[in-house]
Parts: sequence; C-alpha cells; structure tokens
Amino acid sequence: MLNALSSTPAARTIRCDIFCVVVDNYGDAGVCWRLARQLGEEYGWQVRLYIDNPAPLDQLAPDHAQSPVAVVPWPHELPANGSADVVIEAFACTLPEFYIEAMARREKKPVWLNLDYLSAEEWVGKMHLMPSPHPRLPLVKHFFFPGFDEHSGGLLREADYDDRRRAFDAAAFRAEFGLPEKAPNELSISLFSYPAAPIAQLIQALAQENRPVHLLQPGSNAATFTHGALSTHPLPFLPQSRFDELLWSCDLNFVRGEDSFVRAQWAGKPFVWQIYPQADDVHRVKLDAFLHRYIQKVGAGDTAIDALNAFWYGWNGISELNWPAFAAALPALTPATQHWSAALARQTNLASNLVQFCLDRLK
Repeated sequence: MLNALSSTPAARTIRCDIFCVVVDNYGDAGVCWRLARQLGEEYGWQVRLYIDNPAPLDQLAPDHAQSPVAVVPWPHELPANGSADVVIEAFACTLPEFYIEAMARREKKPVWLNLDYLSAEEWVGKMHLMPSPHPRLPLVKHFFFPGFDEHSGGLLREADYDDRRRAFDAAAFRAEFGLPEKAPNELSISLFSYPAAPIAQLIQALAQENRPVHLLQPGSNAATFTHGALSTHPLPFLPQSRFDELLWSCDLNFVRGEDSFVRAQWAGKPFVWQIYPQADDVHRVKLDAFLHRYIQKVGAGDTAIDALNAFWYGWNGISELNWPAFAAALPALTPATQHWSAALARQTNLASNLVQFCLDRLK
C-alpha cells in the first residue's frame, strides 16, 4: 500500500538514485537501505542504491533482491536512462563527476540532497535544508539532516512499524532461538556494541545481580556460558526487521552507531548508546547533545537521570561503569523512555519529510 504522498502533480513515477560509501560496516548501509526501501515500497519511487560495498546488505536485508530497490555497485559509467529526478548522496560521499555533469544537462534539474549523519546538536535545525549552489554548474544541493524535532528532517520509521510490533510474539521469538521461557523477575538484555565497549566489566557486574539475567548477543561468535546470575546467549546476525524483534523482546538494549540507536528509541525500552568514536573527541559533543535533549523530555527524576548519565559515560569510556546505580534506575527509565518514543512518533518521519520536500520542487 502506497503512502498518501506517493502521488505527484505530474502523475509519474519519481526516479531516485542514492549513493552510499560504507564507512561504519553496518550503519551507513543500514540507514541507506531503510530509506531506499521505504521510498520504493511506501511511495512508489523507482530507487537505485549505488553502494561501494554491497556485502553488508546480504546480512541486513538478505531478501533485498526481491525488493523494488535496485542495488548497484558503485557506478563506473552513466546509467542508460541518465541521472534520476532525486539524487541523494549519503553522509557527504562524493558523486562521480560525470554523474554531476549529467544532472546539469537535464532540462528539469534534479533535486539534489546530502543526507547527513544524525545529531541532536542545536545547529542541525539551522543547517537543515540549507542550499549549497554548485560553484560552476546550474545545480543546487540541499543539506538534509535527520534529527529529533520539527526543525530537522526527522527519523526513519516505517508505516507498518506499529502493526508489526502489535503482532510480535515475544514467547515465540525466544523459542525460535532456543531461549528458555522468561522468568517473572528476569532481566533480558540485548548487546550490540563496538569492540571498545567495556563488556568484561559489564559481564562481571551482571553476574552479581540478585535476579536471573539473560544477555542476548546478535552476531556473536562467543560460546554460551553461565556466570553467577548471568547467562549469555549468542544469536545469529539478525536482519533489520528481526533486530526490531530482538529490541522488543528485551528489557534493556545496548546499541551503537546510528541505525540501531534509532531503532532502540522506537522500541521504547531503556537503552544504552555507544556512539561511533571520532578524532579529537568530537563524538563527546554529540553524546552530550543527545543526553541533554533526552533528559529534558523524559522526566525520570534526578536520581535516575544521574545514573543514566553516569552509565552512558562509562559505556563510552569517559568514566567508570556503575551498573548497580543504573540497574536501580531502570524502573523509572522504562516509562520515561516510552514517553520519549511516543513523542518522537508524533513527528513526521524522515522519508515523508524528504518526499514532500522533493515533490514541492519537482512540480
């Protein structure tokens, strides 16, 4: 079923080319695939995803060959039907020069967007949709920033997300992966992290819990083991839709980068974010910006917020890891996170904002 925005004044199919260079193995490909699929399936656009490393898609979306999206290795020659109506360069990757020149030769110039990385920083609202004229060609590129308020492009969220969640059977999910039936006082945790995360300290802390703890590790090659209260369970690498199910099934989710970070917020469960590390501690600014915005909205109480702040800093290597204080805050953080998720869901999603911006310029 196509989204209501899919119809255009010209009553024609919009062609869209998305260009992606994979830097973070899953994040870049994951975000681009979500957007490409949503534009194709919900809006009826004819989408080509040009990606320099298609391998991550075989794990993130093993059925991508059956999708309406055409996945194409990074182009070496201009496609037979020329440049698209909408051209998206993801995360400031550089378009081939011959492709830019083909865009400039079109009588009706394409809508050209730079889809940037997600950030909660205040300047995002000022830079979103800013034009950047090409220095020598009759083309204008606009910056399109994902974000957390109405001054940004919003976040990726599929139209069927709520329906899929309502239909989800947590008991069946656990049974499928050989997990025991969940005990009444059990704490289920998913763990998806970068190698630098203090996993050993976390495991030691979880082993000291006074309740059973199950740690689910997607894409892990580690063996199952039990240590004190903790039982670990490696899972296969989960495609995007199944990863949502993992988040729904757990009480606490450890996520990383951008794509899983956003999905954890839609899940409405307490989560811990490991931000992608950058030179000169630039990532610390982004971490602080999100925490500031998040804390203003969730209303979990000073004690719970202090514990959340401290634990997130510990998980990102900024301070010591204090699991007991964070664990004590989880009952307050659970409804607070649900409130945050519901507030985000009331905003227009990124794909809808992007489609509307493009349609306004393709009239």
